[in-house]
Amino acid sequence: MTTSVVRGLELLFDRPNEPLITPKGEEQVLFKLNKELLPPGYEDNGIVLNNRFGEEPGVQTIELKPLANPPRFRRASQLPRDEDFSLFLPRHQEMADEVIDVILAVPRNHMEELLSTCVYARGRLNPQLFHYCAAVAFLHRHDTKAVKIPNFAETFPSKFLTSTVVGEARTTTSVIPKGLNRPIITIPRDFTASNLEDEHRLAYFREDLGINLHHWHWHLIYPFRATHGNRTIVDKDRRGELFFYMHQQIIARYNNERLNNSLKRVKKFSDFREEIPEAYYPKLDSLTSSRGWPPRQANMKWQDLNRPVNGVNVRVSDMERWRNNVQEAIATGLVVLPDNSTQPLTIDMLGNMIESSILSPNPERYGSLHNNGHSFTAYIHDPTHRYLESHSVMADEATTMRDPYFYRWHAFIDDLFQKHKESPHVRKYQRSELDYPGIEVRSVSVESNTPGARSNELNTFWMTSDVDLSRGLDFSDRGNVYVRFTHLNHRSFRYVINVNNSGRARRTTVRIFLAPKFDEGGRAWLLSDQRKMFIEMDKFVHDLRPGNNQIIRQSTESSVTIPFEQTFRDLSRTGTDPGDPNNLEFNYCGCGWPQHMLLPKGTAAGAKYVLFVMLSNYEGDRVAQANVHRELTCKEASSFCGLRDRLYPDKRAMGFPFDRPSTTADHIDDFLTRNMFVQDVTIRFSDVTEQNPRNPRQQ
Repeated sequence: MTTSVVRGLELLFDRPNEPLITPKGEEQVLFKLNKELLPPGYEDNGIVLNNRFGEEPGVQTIELKPLANPPRFRRASQLPRDEDFSLFLPRHQEMADEVIDVILAVPRNHMEELLSTCVYARGRLNPQLFHYCAAVAFLHRHDTKAVKIPNFAETFPSKFLTSTVVGEARTTTSVIPKGLNRPIITIPRDFTASNLEDEHRLAYFREDLGINLHHWHWHLIYPFRATHGNRTIVDKDRRGELFFYMHQQIIARYNNERLNNSLKRVKKFSDFREEIPEAYYPKLDSLTSSRGWPPRQANMKWQDLNRPVNGVNVRVSDMERWRNNVQEAIATGLVVLPDNSTQPLTIDMLGNMIESSILSPNPERYGSLHNNGHSFTAYIHDPTHRYLESHSVMADEATTMRDPYFYRWHAFIDDLFQKHKESPHVRKYQRSELDYPGIEVRSVSVESNTPGARSNELNTFWMTSDVDLSRGLDFSDRGNVYVRFTHLNHRSFRYVINVNNSGRARRTTVRIFLAPKFDEGGRAWLLSDQRKMFIEMDKFVHDLRPGNNQIIRQSTESSVTIPFEQTFRDLSRTGTDPGDPNNLEFNYCGCGWPQHMLLPKGTAAGAKYVLFVMLSNYEGDRVAQANVHRELTCKEASSFCGLRDRLYPDKRAMGFPFDRPSTTADHIDDFLTRNMFVQDVTIRFSDVTEQNPRNPRQQ
């Protein structure tokens, strides 16, 4: 693959609403269009305009290969350019399938043909639809792994920022020329509600850019739809279980934050006919559809959905029937297949049933419970399309985590999984499966990397960071435009684990979890409840020598999180060599939980937590990987995202040892074996704001 083709594929994401007739990127790269590649509406003057831009000083060009048989896009071309795209809509899913099929069908290593195909598609399709399909296809083609997919917040800022901020950014570009210092635009911390609304205490979590980007990116890597010929992009190792575990950890983290803000754990939405007391006013405007994202008022109810324009016709009673069928499968431990035969229910199967993905064993019987739950709430304001309204934030993977209802819905979804884990059909762990003979964890501590800090005290604070919006400011002057947002952060720290190995040298898996010490009533937890509050902090393999060992692990090495640069897809920090292994892993690494949100917020007085450390037998954890020709450059976020082109790197159940209840222990202290240790820690929040040292310009 030549560098020009790689760069061309990357530039397809630049300023998605602008036609490709104009130069793209800060370096001003022009696609040399022929007549068949011109976007509709430019047939008469497109070539003249394209040539005129090519004559401007400093413009580079990319030659495009003519297409012998341009794709038709019979379905996808029906989505207007000014309509918002949603994966939860059946009609939009069919459109995405069609586009992804076309991009994946280009023969491997026919890169010039691939670029021309994508240029043709971009000019004829809805920008959001094209962005999603191109991103998914590039992530799953073997010859496009070096194509770097930009931060979604930069290409579609209206999904993350208010129209006021975006308008101010446009004004800045028109007044201050490229090359001069443009003022940094600050996003107010409290712009969606006031402190009169209790749920607003969690806005720093729900509306965090990094968290929402995590959710968007995870669903790029784990799409739930594909045509039969491209089933492999969905059918990944333990995909259904990973759907369960990633979302379970989101709910656990959210409940941790609620306790730190004097709120009870989130109440699951299990009665589909009850009112939803939580309102949400997103304060976002869609730059694609030129209208505001619809709010949800308090105390609204689900109503039957009948929106032919979106291909949606689902009743509340359908949801109740699907729920009952899923609950029956959990209670019996058996899945009914389309031919009425049965097979044992597994957590992986249950995840694919509930979402539901194309891997569901019986879509007719178990329906699409999770996805339609999003749609019912997304159209609660206009269930029959009477007012021609679009969906709310609940129907977009990039915005859905902003809404308080997301957590109520996923608390219900998680409860189904937990019922399965608690059922008699799931074998509980025996003591021998938890113990590691010859291994004793003698002490654990967390030490801040800040000089003078107290042992076993973790510290959180506010930080302001900058994101460049220039890739998403269509039809405006070039040059960086930075928006500054405030987010939670913490002082980096390290784990210090002292272990005695009474046997020979061996390998171990170190598993680290964190949970509140007390519930919302100030009482010590029952383990049956506390196990659902444990958040995974890290998991790694370590070599033990005989005798005493000290394991030191930095918080920044977590297997759950990714660094700031990967969360925000900082393309400038990676090279341009398409064969560079760092570039090959760049897109996959963007899937993880943001490092700045690794720790719960804590409280000013100091929230009491327990840090759980377990050393398990690596021989029982090890997965035999077939694809081991090179060492991965990206090990971040494997707990949530797996490893590219490999099996999930842990044979144990996700969340082990807290994924299922104990039959013998009532409290965490009763659960411990010699290879485990629990250490009390304090998370102290300081209401101070610091600038991110990575910010391009301090102000």
